[in-house]
Amino acid sequence: MIYPPRWTEDQLTAGLMKAQELFRQERMEEPLEAYLDAFELYQGTVENLLETSVDLTQLDQRLIDILTDPALLKAFRYLAGPPISEDDLKVLAEAALSPSRLRNDAEMARRVLNVVRIGFDKRRFPWIAESREPTEQERAAAVLASAALLASSHVSTSRRGEGKNQQELLVEESLLANGLKQVPTRTVDTFNQAPEPNEFCRESLLGTRKADFLVGLGDQRIMAIECKVSNSSTNSVKRLNNDAAAKAEAWISQFGTRNVVPVAVLSGVYKPHNLVDAQNRGLTLFWAHDLNELMDWIKQTQPGN
Repeated sequence: MIYPPRWTEDQLTAGLMKAQELFRQERMEEPLEAYLDAFELYQGTVENLLETSVDLTQLDQRLIDILTDPALLKAFRYLAGPPISEDDLKVLAEAALSPSRLRNDAEMARRVLNVVRIGFDKRRFPWIAESREPTEQERAAAVLASAALLASSHVSTSRRGEGKNQQELLVEESLLANGLKQVPTRTVDTFNQAPEPNEFCRESLLGTRKADFLVGLGDQRIMAIECKVSNSSTNSVKRLNNDAAAKAEAWISQFGTRNVVPVAVLSGVYKPHNLVDAQNRGLTLFWAHDLNELMDWIKQTQPGN
């Protein structure tokens, strides 16, 4: 049986330096256009919210119209400082945010309003606390500041999603280019449900935890691949150690070290000691900028190699 590679801390650090340099290049070369497009969109949405609510002075009267319009609801959450996430708003207001539920439950809608009203950003909307109409300058400043908050959040969220999607596409293309056959997504509770040798499937359940890819290795083992993109060393703990390494431990517990090979394909920013910790917990690490190492190891599991 071919054991998966275990890298020294120096080797992991060398890979990390390359990943971080590529990350810096992406961020520096990323066009401003995405932010400007989002800013223009949200500027219009915030202006619409202020017009609908008469500069936030008639939120009570127009509440259902605002909460049942997805765009206005998002801008409404950003009236608070700091903005309130959709999940937090549901919990804090003990509410469902679907239009049908809000239309049919006035008391629940009122709780949603009260949560945001308590958190109103008095710096952006000073006229609310002072019970007066805004000046033109105050209104314009509030629209610009709110649109900037919304656009920044939108671009940040898009970066995370796009980075992971691009990485998964890169892994898929590499597997196909190296002769593996893609098969349908599935749930794998026992080994006879797993992809056959030289086959792979996208997002599938292995035991009790989901993997981005399941690969049938040439020696009958299952490789479970997680794609991880981290934009900061602090964020990397959550994505790598608390998620991917935890999954590795669960899969090893359920299927055994001789039957499953948990793998993380990494890009972005990490702390070296977190890489070492994840590897010590049973996770095999490969870098997205050097997938040839992963493909070469998969080939080594073929009979006769």
